[in-house]
Amino acid sequence: MTLTEQDFQLFLFALKTSSKYDFSDYSEKSLKRRLLKVLTDNKLNITALLNKIKNDPLFVEKIIKEITVNTTELFRDPQVWHAIRYAVLPKLKNNSVINIWHAGCSTGQEVYSMMIVLNELGMLDQAKIYASDLNTDVMEQAQKGEYKYRFNIGYLDNFDKVIKENPYNYEEYYDIPYDKYFTIDKASDTIKMHDFLRQKPVYKKHDLVKEGNPMYVKFDIIFCRNVIIYFNYNLQSKVFDLFHRNLYDNSALILGMHETILGSYSVKFQKKGHVYYKN
Repeated sequence: MTLTEQDFQLFLFALKTSSKYDFSDYSEKSLKRRLLKVLTDNKLNITALLNKIKNDPLFVEKIIKEITVNTTELFRDPQVWHAIRYAVLPKLKNNSVINIWHAGCSTGQEVYSMMIVLNELGMLDQAKIYASDLNTDVMEQAQKGEYKYRFNIGYLDNFDKVIKENPYNYEEYYDIPYDKYFTIDKASDTIKMHDFLRQKPVYKKHDLVKEGNPMYVKFDIIFCRNVIIYFNYNLQSKVFDLFHRNLYDNSALILGMHETILGSYSVKFQKKGHVYYKN
């Protein structure tokens, strides 16, 4: 199946005029690839797709979930978590409240990773954890805190690197058992997060493209990892403006390993290692 430029523009126009979603500032290359997959998986041509977008709101919600990318893992990129544990969080130790927002939280492994680090530092009680995503299905999984064991088994190494080891002092080793935070059941192929973690975050459906701060508080840390890579420059600037306005001075913005702040907003943040700090 091929997709012409006209087909693509008709899709964007139909979505924008017949629903609350606007994908016109998303990266064209990745969006076209995912649109082709939607057409193939649903056995539709572009005319049928446009018709369903205009007349079937439930179908629109379905394809939005198929189009949005949702990949995450426990302690993804351990070196980023080392920066959070040893550089970012110690500065917040004396705060009575620490507000943290996971924007584009996906299935929630990042949210649990953060809470585990906070708990190890004795800071979980003072933290308020907020998480949002456009896709309600992945947020439901995040709230359940239940994952496939075999799929995540490799990521237990990440747990060891971040929670058990100290990269700045190899003589230090913390023998923290996995069952302090989650139950592993190999027979049923599940990892289930403990209730004290599952019940802590506040989850909200949120569209970074069109909506402002959904939590109505300022933040000490904002995570938005591997999200803006799918936005064009204009939309990235809009999102960085949202984050800048809703971070305290000198507070931290955590992006994906291959994401960077370009243009006018690059001077409004200072990058130190893997972390951007609001100037």
